[in-house]
Amino acid sequence: MTASPTQKTLGPISDLERHLPPEWWRSLFNALYLKTDGDVTENDDATRAEIDTLLDVAGVSPDDRILDLCCGQGRHCLELARRGYANVTGVDRSRYLIRLARRRARSQGLHVQFKEGDARRFSLKPDSFDHVLLLGNSFGYFEQEEDDLAVLTAVRRVLRSSGRLVLDITDGEWMRQNYEPRTWEWIDGNQLVCRERSLSADRARLISREVVIHAEKGVIADQFYAERLYSADALTALLEDAGFRDVVFHQELEGNSNRLSDRGADLGMMARRHLVTCRAPVKVATDGRGPAFPHVTVLMGDPRRPDPVKLGGKFNAEDMETIAKLKAALETLSDYTFTYEDNHSGLYERLDKNPPAFVLNLCDEGYNNEALKELHIPAMLDMLDVPYTGAGPASLGLCYDKSIVRAVAQQCEIPVPLETYYDPDDQVATIPSMFPALIKPAQGDSSIGITQNAVVHTPEEMVAYLAEVRRTLPGRAVLVQEFLDGPEYTVALIGNPGHGFHALPVLGVDYSKLDPNLPKLLGYESKWQPDSPYWTDIAYQQADLDEESRRSLIDASATLFQRLGCRDYARFDFRTDANGVIKLLEVNPNPGWCWDGKFNLMAAFEGLSYPDLLRMIIDAAQARLTAQLAEDWAAQPAKTRAIA
Repeated sequence: MTASPTQKTLGPISDLERHLPPEWWRSLFNALYLKTDGDVTENDDATRAEIDTLLDVAGVSPDDRILDLCCGQGRHCLELARRGYANVTGVDRSRYLIRLARRRARSQGLHVQFKEGDARRFSLKPDSFDHVLLLGNSFGYFEQEEDDLAVLTAVRRVLRSSGRLVLDITDGEWMRQNYEPRTWEWIDGNQLVCRERSLSADRARLISREVVIHAEKGVIADQFYAERLYSADALTALLEDAGFRDVVFHQELEGNSNRLSDRGADLGMMARRHLVTCRAPVKVATDGRGPAFPHVTVLMGDPRRPDPVKLGGKFNAEDMETIAKLKAALETLSDYTFTYEDNHSGLYERLDKNPPAFVLNLCDEGYNNEALKELHIPAMLDMLDVPYTGAGPASLGLCYDKSIVRAVAQQCEIPVPLETYYDPDDQVATIPSMFPALIKPAQGDSSIGITQNAVVHTPEEMVAYLAEVRRTLPGRAVLVQEFLDGPEYTVALIGNPGHGFHALPVLGVDYSKLDPNLPKLLGYESKWQPDSPYWTDIAYQQADLDEESRRSLIDASATLFQRLGCRDYARFDFRTDANGVIKLLEVNPNPGWCWDGKFNLMAAFEGLSYPDLLRMIIDAAQARLTAQLAEDWAAQPAKTRAIA
C-alpha cells in the first residue's frame, strides 16, 4: 500500500484539525511511513537502545510470554527474538507492516508470531501474557479518549494476574509547550517532507500534517495524523481507571537526533518520552467454579411446521435422528443441565413470561422455519435481555446477503470470485463473458437455489437457470459468479475477538469419486438428498495445505469474523481458481451443528468428540458474556458498585 504519485496538495490550511480524518491510522502506516519516519523506526541502533532500557526496568525473563501491541514492522519483536526471547507475539492494525514483519522474521530465521488486529479488540486468549509492550509512542491515536481506555481494557484482559504493561509514550506536557510548528527535511536523495503542527481546539491532541514531495514526481502525499498528549497525572489516572496499579514513571527517554535519527532531523513526537510500567490487577482464579450459566435452554426449529428447505418440505426421519444425537451428546456435559424449546407457537410470550438464564441457539431453520427469519430468533432474545450463543441479528442479516459479504471481503483485501449482480427487477441483463459460471440467489443459506444445474457453460444455459431461480425464488436478487473448480477448503473458528480463537483443522473437499460429468460443487443435493451422488460420492478430509496457506486462510477468516460481527463460532468456505488463488465463497455465522456436518468433522480431525465441540461453543459464548458483564460492572462509578 503506497502513496499515489502526482497527488494534489490542499495548499495552505488555517485549521489542521478540520482536515484530520477520524480514523487516519487506517491508511497512514504503509511504505511511505517507513520513509518519513524511517530515521527512527528503521534505526537499528535506536531499537537496540530502547530494548536495553526496557529490559533494564521491566524485569523481562527469556521464558516470559511477551505481547508487543502496535508492533509496526516488528522491530522490537525481532530484536527480542534475536536476544533469545522465545515467546514473542506482535499485533498491529496495518496489514502492510505485519506482512513486512513476517517476511523479515522468515528471512532472519526468527520465531515471532505476528497477527493483524485492532488494539482495542484483538484476538488473543485471556490471561496469556506476562508482559504487554506499547512502544514507540503507539498510544493515543484515537479521536476519543474512551478508545484509549478500550485499548487498556483489552491489554488487561490478556495479561496474567499482576502481569506488567510497559508504555513508551510522549511526555505530553512537555510536547504541548515545545512542539515545532513547521519543519522540513530531505528523507532521501529524491524526497523531502514538510511538516506542520498545531494543537487541537481543546489542546488535548497534537495535529500533524505531512506533505511529501518527490524531486521528479512532485507531491506524492498530503496526509494528516494526531496523537493525544498525556501528562503524567492524566496518564496515571487513565491507567488506574482501567484497573492497573503500581504505576511507575522511569527515566525520560530523551530523543537525541544524532543518536536516534540517521538524518539528525525532526523527531516530532519521539523527541521526549516517558517510560512507564504498571501492573495488571490480581485476578481471581476460576478453576473449579463451574460455568457462569449452568442451566441452558436449547432453542431449535419447530418439527410441527412445514420447512421448505428440507427434503419433502418438512422434518423427516434423518432430522429427528440428528436431534436425538444432539440431545444425547449434550446430556454427557455433566456440569450443565438442558431443557429444549422447539414450539414456535406463542414462543415470544413464553420466553417473556419465563426468560431462560442462557440459550444455546440452534434454530438455524429460522422463526417458524422460515429461513429469511433466522435473525428473528436472536432479535427476540435481545429484546428480552436473554443471553445466547452465536451471532446476533445484525451479523445474520449481513451474512445472509452474499453480495454484501463479498464487498466486505474485498474491502479487507481478501480475494473473491468475479461476479455480476442481477436485481430481481432486471428483465433484461447483459450476459457476462465468464463461463463456466455459477448462478445462485444473493440471499439465502442451506444451498437453496444452488443445484447441479446452477453451473452453466453457455448463454442459453444461463438464461434458462436464471428463469428457474426467479420462478422458485421470486423477488430474490441473483449472482452470476465465475465457477471455481479448484481445491475447496473450509475454516472453522471457535471463540471471539479479544478472547482468542480456536481454529479447527482446515477441511478439504474430495470430489475424486464424483462422476466427472457432474459439476464439482456442494449444492442442495449434497445437503438434502441422500439418494444423490452428491450425497454419497463426495468425501471430506483434513486439507493438505502448506503452513503459509493455512495461516492465510485462518487470518482471513478471523478478519471477516470480526468485521461481520460473528460471535462464538463461524464457518468460512473458500475455493481455488484456475490460477491457484484461493477465494472466499461464503461466510456462515451460525453454521450447521449436526453430528455429521462439516463443523463436527473438522473437530474429529483434531480428536475432539461431538460433545467436546458443543461444549467449546457454549464455553466460548459464556466467556464472552462473563467478560462483558465484568466490563459493564467495572464501567460503573465506584459509588454505584459499592451500593450494588
